[in-house]
Amino acid sequence: MKMIFSLLTTLLCFTLHVCEDNDNSGNDDGKSTEATLVQPEFDRLTPLRNPLNGWVMYAPRTAGPSYWDTEFFVPELGRKVKPIDYASACYLRVSWRLLNPQPGVYAWRDKNTQISQLIQGALDKGLPVAFRIVVDGRDQGLNTPQFVFDAGARYYLADENNSTRRTPYPQDEVFKSYYTTLIEELAKDFNDPVKCAFVDAYGLGKWGEAHNVIYESVGEKTTANTEKLKEEVFEWVTDLYARTFTKVPLVINYHRLVGHPASWGSANENSSKLLTSAINKGYSIRHDAFGMTDYYQNWEEQFAADWAYQRPIIMEGGWITGGTHRYWIDSSKKYREGHPEDVRKGEFDLSAEAHVNMMDFRAGYETETWFTRSFSLVQRFIAEGGYRLYPDQVYLPKSIKSGSSVSIKHRWRNVGWGYFPNNIPQWNYKYKVAFALLDAGGNAVKVFVDTDSEPSKWLKKSTTSYDFETIVDVASGNYTWAVAIVDTKNGNKPDIQLAVSNEKTTSGWTKLLEVIVKKQTR
Repeated sequence: MKMIFSLLTTLLCFTLHVCEDNDNSGNDDGKSTEATLVQPEFDRLTPLRNPLNGWVMYAPRTAGPSYWDTEFFVPELGRKVKPIDYASACYLRVSWRLLNPQPGVYAWRDKNTQISQLIQGALDKGLPVAFRIVVDGRDQGLNTPQFVFDAGARYYLADENNSTRRTPYPQDEVFKSYYTTLIEELAKDFNDPVKCAFVDAYGLGKWGEAHNVIYESVGEKTTANTEKLKEEVFEWVTDLYARTFTKVPLVINYHRLVGHPASWGSANENSSKLLTSAINKGYSIRHDAFGMTDYYQNWEEQFAADWAYQRPIIMEGGWITGGTHRYWIDSSKKYREGHPEDVRKGEFDLSAEAHVNMMDFRAGYETETWFTRSFSLVQRFIAEGGYRLYPDQVYLPKSIKSGSSVSIKHRWRNVGWGYFPNNIPQWNYKYKVAFALLDAGGNAVKVFVDTDSEPSKWLKKSTTSYDFETIVDVASGNYTWAVAIVDTKNGNKPDIQLAVSNEKTTSGWTKLLEVIVKKQTR
């Protein structure tokens, strides 16, 4: 009977999520010995707006204010939803000419321009923006401002009958000078993680995707100079972004022909070396052809595997199912004509294999199909993709003597297939677990940071535990224990949303347990 009673008591403690191990408020050496187990309730499906994590909403350069209110009907829910409510960042693939139409004129600083209003609209909705600046003019027309060519920048013209299809040679000194000024000016306003989620920091080649980069008039053909020019340009442009964007994550396409004057073919022998050079400067990685079997090949899959959990990976789907691509010819034979949901599933599966942190809601029909035909995958990525962090066990004292030493045991889980990239140079391990004592108004009276905690090490299918000791030196009274992942470079403020249903303060602290702080009697 004693054994049965003991088992029932243990089960009751776990059911209530709070289980007291000891009822002593302190011992002779002034150290608190009370241990109360708190098990926060895991939240599986709420979209969390965390950095370098979740869905990226794309915004076309022509989008107006109403774009943010776009809705799609979701059959599974029986109602309409807004994609922005599921997104963590807003991606802008824009031309240099749009951002900088004249020397010294920067459109994002003029509140009357469409691009400025687009950026501000995203920020007002709580979405930081991400940039890719396109300079190539072969498919989209003049993406580099005319004043750059007027100043003498040399260029490649693919169509002699269309003078707007100019693509500057990126090794040209005039081009480099003006481009450097643009990036320096952009960084003055957007080297800020509150405003900017990441910068797609290469931008050369067709559509800025880092392939088919033209250095000479021979176009797609290579010459004896190709590898030399490619490396020089690559080092110049990655140095430029790494120097100017020091607080914002940088990404580059891990293309097997990165920087090369071709888009298709086997991997170039220098691609891995160049990409590793960028990663060593602080770059993370992305790819723009997820789900395209003949484009995203074994080389890309292996590169992603080699860098898994060392750098976050961002994906973009390759096939455009809204009428411009014949996606059903994909060599995987998995996509049926008229069934874009097959492509969404292919993108999702490859994203899971690569452990990506972010997936894409591209504008128009691509986004629509995620919600109208593949909403279960939207929810699955929220629940399973990227990183989703929470403490499943925290041992806390509920009665303390002021000035005493307190031991806090806490255990963490990441249920996502990605990882929390606290190790990237722009963050430099700034995020740490912290506990706080809150007053009756929910204000943090005292914050205790566990500097040994390291969220980048929390991976799926494992738990990570810490024993944290600290001195509680606050006035006697009633408080509430709370937990957060804080930014130690920003006043130890909570900055990462946790996947728990517990009550939270407006500043981001998750409440755990009421605690009494008593006066020290000796």
